[in-house]
Amino acid sequence: MRNRKKQVLTAAAAGLAGLVLFGASPALADTELIVFAAASLTESLEEIKALYEEENPDVQVIYNFDSSGTLKTQIEEGADCDVFISASPKQMDQLDVRSGEDINPDGLDFVLEESRTDLLENKVVLAVAADDEGEAGSFDELAELLADGDVLLAMGNADVPVGQYTQKILAYYGLDEQQLAADGKITYGSNVKEVTTQVSQGSVDCGVVYSTDAFSAGLTVIDTATEEMCGQVIYPAAVLKTSEKQEEAQAYLSFLRGEVSSQIFEKIGFTPIESEE
Repeated sequence: MRNRKKQVLTAAAAGLAGLVLFGASPALADTELIVFAAASLTESLEEIKALYEEENPDVQVIYNFDSSGTLKTQIEEGADCDVFISASPKQMDQLDVRSGEDINPDGLDFVLEESRTDLLENKVVLAVAADDEGEAGSFDELAELLADGDVLLAMGNADVPVGQYTQKILAYYGLDEQQLAADGKITYGSNVKEVTTQVSQGSVDCGVVYSTDAFSAGLTVIDTATEEMCGQVIYPAAVLKTSEKQEEAQAYLSFLRGEVSSQIFEKIGFTPIESEE
């Protein structure tokens, strides 16, 4: 019995030594900061998380990545969230009472006043798999193929910002999305990552995604949409009024605007937007 007790104590001591050796700590961070962010931010924000937590060991950043439309709905339904970063102003506007009745008819008031900021700009691109030259050499050629030829395009759903930008591109060329879908020329993804996967796996001929996602997935960019075709691709960020950690959330947003984070964003193709302050 005495030997068994000694073995248990020895094992416990060895486990504690292992925690010290590998830098782990049994203590949890004092603050868990929940960030809802557009799926296209996954790679860059994961890299930033490691740096932020290193500088702020009392804070653990917890991410929820999905389409901006899905995240907006989750916030409306009461999900715990401290910071929201959308891939389009539309979803942020629908949570911000200051956006006006025409955009926010229900008067939803989730955005903490003066915390909202335009964080990043992205680009919408036409992309193919890395080893594929693609049938369409540009958006112009894609429009011709969709109208008259045999091509399969992947795009985001209508409630996903990348899908909404794609809808604007189709409208720019006078194309009927519903008819194209009925003719089997369009497939859909519930977020930009699903569209990117379809392109990467070669299950479609091409896809409309963000420049940053094409870079992260190693896709070949065929063409870049102009502002005339789909507008600017702006990523707004804000602290939520429902957050009980508004000070910590604002500090995290300030870190995202800093030089270190900006370099990470720029590395995969985002353009940080300078603060007006």
